[in-house]
Amino acid sequence: MTARILVVDDIPANVKLLEARLLAEYFDVLTADDGYKALSICDSTHVDLILLDIMMPGIDGFEVCERLKANPRTAHIPVVMVTALDQPSDRVRGLKAGADDFLTKPVNDLQLISRVKSLVRLKTLSDELRIRADTANNIALEDMLKGADGRDEMAQVLLVDGRASSQERIIKALKPVAGVIAMSDPQAALFEAAENPVDLVIVNANFDDYDPLRLCSQLRSLERTRFLPLLLVTEMGADDLIVRALDLGVNDYIVRPIDPNELVARVLTQIKRKRYNDRLRMSVRQTIELAVTDGLTGLNNRRYLDNHLKVLFNRAAARSRPLSVCITDIDRFKSVNDTYGHDAGDEVLKEFAARVRSTVRGADLACRYGGEEFVVVMPDTDAMSAAAIAERLRSIIENQPFHLKTAGIMLNITASLGIACNTHGAETPEQLIKQADRALYEAKNGGRNRVVAAAA
Repeated sequence: MTARILVVDDIPANVKLLEARLLAEYFDVLTADDGYKALSICDSTHVDLILLDIMMPGIDGFEVCERLKANPRTAHIPVVMVTALDQPSDRVRGLKAGADDFLTKPVNDLQLISRVKSLVRLKTLSDELRIRADTANNIALEDMLKGADGRDEMAQVLLVDGRASSQERIIKALKPVAGVIAMSDPQAALFEAAENPVDLVIVNANFDDYDPLRLCSQLRSLERTRFLPLLLVTEMGADDLIVRALDLGVNDYIVRPIDPNELVARVLTQIKRKRYNDRLRMSVRQTIELAVTDGLTGLNNRRYLDNHLKVLFNRAAARSRPLSVCITDIDRFKSVNDTYGHDAGDEVLKEFAARVRSTVRGADLACRYGGEEFVVVMPDTDAMSAAAIAERLRSIIENQPFHLKTAGIMLNITASLGIACNTHGAETPEQLIKQADRALYEAKNGGRNRVVAAAA
């Protein structure tokens, strides 16, 4: 992992110390000795994370953080406040200013690197979502990230804790930001996380006869829970346990005694990361769906047909099973557009697609081939059965007029259909489509509104 980190502190020794630690982990490090320089660097240079001192001359860290979060160009940059102040009021003020995390001087190496890596991963996810939103001009960034930052929507946290007293303290601290399900049985908690929606799992390492890392390992190994953020609660000085936990994929940790404000900050960061992950995966699925779906009719498009037909054709050949294709074309569709306009033509296409969808079986593949042409691929269907299905579709199109709301009329529509089967000599998917296309051409030339099967 690499990223560009900005270290802001007016004491050179502190800057050098943090810089050396970050460089040892191969981060790119920028430095600033006051708040104004920090704001200037962020405004002109790409920065992935800011380590910000609070007590500085000129403007303090609180004001720097407020300005960064108020600027749309820098609001997405995670800010970690690094300070000698350890009062709850300072952490509350930092949270209100928009800080994403806190480190108290003197900074522990393990804490520093684990916090930086966690927030850099979060920044990477948010950047990917920003790029996707910028690329898709019709998707605003606010919509893409809606409900994804962990502050606007109540989250669901699963707390696995062996002691009732600490359960109560954690539930009380998180009450303003999350609903908490507390469990003392780790195996029951594993089942709960796998079966129900959870945004974060907090594992308290206070069990007398159970290794908490075993639960963390099981959560990471299950398909349903491997992406869930994990927060470990541990004793001060348990560095070996923390290192092993981070190696297992635990996202963050907090040491006892727990500062409620620090707990809230860490919980919100992990929930934000979870929701960014969820939005990103959803965005990927939507992108794939858009790439293979016709936007007007909702049917699969020709790109999907070209790829999937090869799979179906080869499978049918390997199993010596029939595979039929039907190409259908709306008769005299150009006159609909010319007479009633393209909006009316779109209505016809959408209704036609709906009737195609209502006719085909679950195993069949219906696609918009282009313009007013549609294709239905029918696995395990011989030529006679395909002809019957095509005739049923032709009848459904002819017998019920199309209601054009834009034109305020009922319009009679017919369709011509050509079918072909792989048992009639087609050796490739392309040949099968050509046979069906020739049959469609014959149906058109023969007077339209009919089904023609390709000759054997």
